[in-house]
Amino acid sequence: MSAPAAAEALPDSGRLPQNIAHFARALRRAGLPIGPGRIIGAIRAVEAAGFTRREDFYWTLHASFVSRPEERAVFHQVFRLYWRDPQYLEHMMSLMLPQVRGAQPDRPADAAEKRAAEALLDGAGLPAPDLAQEEPEPLIEIDATATASAEERLRKLDFELMSLDEIAEAKRMLARLALPVRPLPTRRTAPALSGPRIDARATFRAALRSGGEVLALKRLRRRNRWPNLVVICDISGSMSQYSRMVLHFVHAVANRRGQGWARVHAFTFGTRLTNITRHLRTRDVDQALKAAGAEAQDWSGGTRIGACLDRFNRDWSRRVLGQGAVVLLITDGLDRDDTGLLAQAAERLHLSCRRLVWINPLLRWDGFAPRAGGIRALLPHVDSFRAGHSVASLEALGRVISDPGDGGEKARLMAMLGDVGPARPR
Repeated sequence: MSAPAAAEALPDSGRLPQNIAHFARALRRAGLPIGPGRIIGAIRAVEAAGFTRREDFYWTLHASFVSRPEERAVFHQVFRLYWRDPQYLEHMMSLMLPQVRGAQPDRPADAAEKRAAEALLDGAGLPAPDLAQEEPEPLIEIDATATASAEERLRKLDFELMSLDEIAEAKRMLARLALPVRPLPTRRTAPALSGPRIDARATFRAALRSGGEVLALKRLRRRNRWPNLVVICDISGSMSQYSRMVLHFVHAVANRRGQGWARVHAFTFGTRLTNITRHLRTRDVDQALKAAGAEAQDWSGGTRIGACLDRFNRDWSRRVLGQGAVVLLITDGLDRDDTGLLAQAAERLHLSCRRLVWINPLLRWDGFAPRAGGIRALLPHVDSFRAGHSVASLEALGRVISDPGDGGEKARLMAMLGDVGPARPR
């Protein structure tokens, strides 16, 4: 049942049901999961609550359509624009125009406004104004220096600043990325045609078949094995958009055969630790992340990094970190709990794995400094510290994992702390 059909299924009460249905369609285009059942429920809620004050109408629709904390900002922007604030419409149109030379870069807080403008000005029932009828203005020089392809621009664009179409394209790009890793040599051996080691037992057994004469020396080589990949992802409110994109990438890695990893384990944490490994084995990425989100009840909530890492060390470390596992820790490091517990848990995690790589979206800022207590507690115990805010930054993880000497930005930030020390040998 479509949105207009859902509105027609109710008793006629003027154009309000149709307007609510079109408003719900705009919210759906902006990313909110709204179906015909919610539309019918919203219309009936408005009929029951009445239409006396704008504030009451706002909160009635809010209760009907908003189910997650991250949807509030988008709902607020679409509501103000759809139920016609003329000055706000001009502001939305300015967000859809190309950037000009000298303009300030987008802020992460503008992402909800862009999504609202995109949803309403692109086929959601609100026509864009005719710019040809406006007064002519002086020619503005558009910055087109070293114009790159749209895909190249999208590779470097911050996830928080992407529109809905850009997010969809970025997810398709992430699904094509690989995360190669080198195999690890073991103490076990296997027969080989050549090599420095001689297999004496196999040589003597072959000599028995020829009357004790050694016709050829049998050789041995060391066997290789693939390590495990363990991803521990922060899903608190400040990391929500980044963690969704990272988990799309992890799903692609977990379901791509022949790229080297023995097994891929995934955990999420906010205020508690959740194992979502079995959900990522589902081939359909949308179904996998929907199931993972349903199990991780602390999505977009608070964060307790130290307590969750300590829980991982006690309950899961021995199960998944054996035989040289590589750990990707995705978090901004903003923790209000005891930093002593966080430092202790991070040190134990570091000692339990072969390589610990910290992915922090905050590192995209040029002025980033390790001022927060959680960042200062984590930094000394990681092998590499990298940014993770774009497709390009996740693509670079392959080189980081393959190069044991790649520390990323750790040395520079440790120098800012005044605590530079030798790297832990492997």
